[in-house]
Amino acid sequence: MEAETTPTKILAAHECWTLLREAPFGRLALCVQGNPEIFPINFVVDHGSIVFRTSEGTKSRFSERAAVAFEADGLLDGDTLMWSVVVKGHAATISQTPELLATVQLPLHPWEMGRKDRFMRLVPETISGRAFTPVPGAVPPARSSGPHGSPV
Repeated sequence: MEAETTPTKILAAHECWTLLREAPFGRLALCVQGNPEIFPINFVVDHGSIVFRTSEGTKSRFSERAAVAFEADGLLDGDTLMWSVVVKGHAATISQTPELLATVQLPLHPWEMGRKDRFMRLVPETISGRAFTPVPGAVPPARSSGPHGSPV
């Protein structure tokens, strides 16, 4: 007897943005000296883009005006539905004074000690998402919690 399968739901762009607005963190993927790298970041959705803070370092240097990808995922409906959203586009430092002043007011605070003075915006070229029901027992309980109850 074949197991019943639940189809993957392809999420509409507005559903993807709704999920991203509630996600506590995501992952920024970029190319560093020819090698793929992934960095966890906290972020906010602002005017159809992803805004994050960073320091003067690898993320800012290699994502500046470069093709990047951002991914966030999570659980819904009492952990009975998994989702994943991927945003692809280009990132750039927010440097225009009016835009920077507006960005400073966003609820985006560093989680790590140290200076995180650079605000960057990922302007999407594409956004895609999917949701599905996980196999029973496949989602383990979180071992320890980070900000917003997310696993660390």
